[in-house]
Amino acid sequence: MFPHKNMYEMDSKKPYIVAIIIQVIYTGMFVILKAAFNQGFNTFIFTFYCQAAATALLLPIAVFRERKNMCSMSFGLLLKLFLCALIGNTCAINLLNLALRFTSATVQSAISNSKPVTIFCLALMLRMEVVNLKSAYGIAKVTGVALCLGGVFLIAFFAGPSLSPVNHRHAFQSGHTPSVPAGHAIWIKGTFLKLLGDMIWSLWITLQAALLKEYPNKMLVTVTQSVFSTAQLFVVAAVAERDISRWKLGLDIRLLAVLYTGFVVAGVCNYLQVWCMEMKGPVFLAMWFPLCFVLTIFCSSFFLGEIVHLGSILGGIVLIGGLYSVLWAKSKETMIEPCSEVNPIESAQEEKGQKKPDVHQEDGRGKHEEETSAYTVEQV
Repeated sequence: MFPHKNMYEMDSKKPYIVAIIIQVIYTGMFVILKAAFNQGFNTFIFTFYCQAAATALLLPIAVFRERKNMCSMSFGLLLKLFLCALIGNTCAINLLNLALRFTSATVQSAISNSKPVTIFCLALMLRMEVVNLKSAYGIAKVTGVALCLGGVFLIAFFAGPSLSPVNHRHAFQSGHTPSVPAGHAIWIKGTFLKLLGDMIWSLWITLQAALLKEYPNKMLVTVTQSVFSTAQLFVVAAVAERDISRWKLGLDIRLLAVLYTGFVVAGVCNYLQVWCMEMKGPVFLAMWFPLCFVLTIFCSSFFLGEIVHLGSILGGIVLIGGLYSVLWAKSKETMIEPCSEVNPIESAQEEKGQKKPDVHQEDGRGKHEEETSAYTVEQV
């Protein structure tokens, strides 16, 4: 009897352990990428190599498993996938990597907490989400959005006192590791590039969810976008960097950055995220984002000797407050919605007929919302 009890307790703890592992993997990504960019690795070349690695991994699997379904993809669908790849992988990921080069790993990790809020704002603009300002939950949502914006502005415009690095002899040694590469103007630009990249990424998530409703084959949708974005990213990287010597990879931090992001983050971490969301839902996973921020503050200081500013920490705390405000309101609403559908039915037959479509519409919106939320923790 006791072994069964221990097994049950172990299984109940697995989602928590997996959620922590996911945040540790993302912390490693921020630190390793920042180290590679500090040592002169071109962000456009890096993005191309990572996407090429993902395509090399996924394409043979897709051809083996889905070769019979490939013929069902119309020209119109391929065009939509090409545009989705251009928005999500080519544009958004390049902006995010460029932003990391201009700021710090701590800033990137802090602003990443606003991703679920950004998706919520986008869903609101597309009328997939409704805010009732007369309810406490509606006010909490608006407050969360305001806090996230306030946190971004605090990070961008208020540096504050700097905190001394934890370790002055850092592991990823480069010639110099400036906290602000070329003055505060570049820091501000990098902060808002990160925000813009997250907004475009959120748009891609919303479009992706709609596309999967039209063509629900996740494997082909993912692989086709990966192939298109690899070609697009090659063109962008070739225009941005024409020196062939800068494309070479040696046994150094650059190769580690490509392998880690291409396989550990895109492969292992994405699988763990899907498993965790199936067990506990997307809100549970999003609640662990702040752990990555805390770990990144320590690891970037210890391994990179990065100078962390008080403004970045305060801005990150405000962003986390905004994230939890929106997540709390969303979780409470999902608990109330099923009850609200079972209201007393003493209305006329006409009212019933009018309300039924609205209920179905709300159900559709809820499902769509859940689909879009499921992508909120994808690669940055």
